[in-house]
Amino acid sequence: MKKFISSVFIIAALFSAITARAQQTDTVKTHNWFGHNIAGAAQIQLTYRRGNISQLNNALNQNGIPSINANELWINASMSHICHNWIMEDGIGFTPVATSSENNIDVKYNQYQAFFRAGYNVSQNSSFRLYPFAGINLSAAVLDIRDNNRIQSTSSFSDEILNSTSSKTFYQPNFGIELGAGFDYVIKMKPKKTDCFTIERNIPIGVRAGYYFNTYAGDWRINNYSLQNNGRNQKQNAVFVSFNIGLGYAVKK
Repeated sequence: MKKFISSVFIIAALFSAITARAQQTDTVKTHNWFGHNIAGAAQIQLTYRRGNISQLNNALNQNGIPSINANELWINASMSHICHNWIMEDGIGFTPVATSSENNIDVKYNQYQAFFRAGYNVSQNSSFRLYPFAGINLSAAVLDIRDNNRIQSTSSFSDEILNSTSSKTFYQPNFGIELGAGFDYVIKMKPKKTDCFTIERNIPIGVRAGYYFNTYAGDWRINNYSLQNNGRNQKQNAVFVSFNIGLGYAVKK
C-alpha cells in the first residue's frame, strides 16, 4: 500500500512538473501564473444533497408503479489545483441506483454530475485551508423502464424485433450554481526529493458545505426528443455537505 501511494504521488507530481515546465517555457518573459511551484490533490468525496422527485413519483403512481426513494448520496472523484491562495476543484460523480417494481415492470433511477469550483484560501496556517467558493454544476437524471412482460413474451427473434413494449430510457439535463465554503486539514508526509525538484506530499481531509441553486431544470427527453407537455421538471434547490479525503502534492523547484 505504501508503494502504491508513493507511486501515485510521483506520477501526479511528474505530470504537474512537466505541465509547469511547458507553461514556463511559453511565458518565460512574462512570468507564468504558476511560476515554479504547483500543487493539488486527487480526491474522493461523499456528498449529501437532498432531492425532491415528488412530481416524477406522481407520474409513476398514475401508471401503477410504486414511488422511488431517490438516493441523495453522491459519490464523486475530483482533482484540486492550487496556485498561491487560489484553489480550483473539478470532478465527476453519480448517485447509486434507486429501484421500483410492479407487475413485472422494473424502474431504475439515478443521477450523474460534473462540477467545477473556484475559491480563495483565507487561512495563513499551512496545515489548514479555509476558503469560500463558487462553482457550476452540470447534471443529468436518468429513468430506465424495463417492461419484462412484453420483452419476455416470445422466443422468436423476428417477432421480438417489432414487439410493442413500455421499455424506455428517459433523461433530464440540469444546470446549477454552487455557493459555499471548504475546509481542509492537511496531514503532511515526508517529502520526496529528485535532482531538480522536491515533492511535498500530504493527505487533505476536509468538508465542503453550501447551497446548490438548480437554475435550469430541463424537460425530460427520450432519444433526444423533448417531452415538453406535463413535464416533471421541478427544480432541486438544496443544501449540500461533502466529506473529502485525498492524496495531495506540492512540486517545488
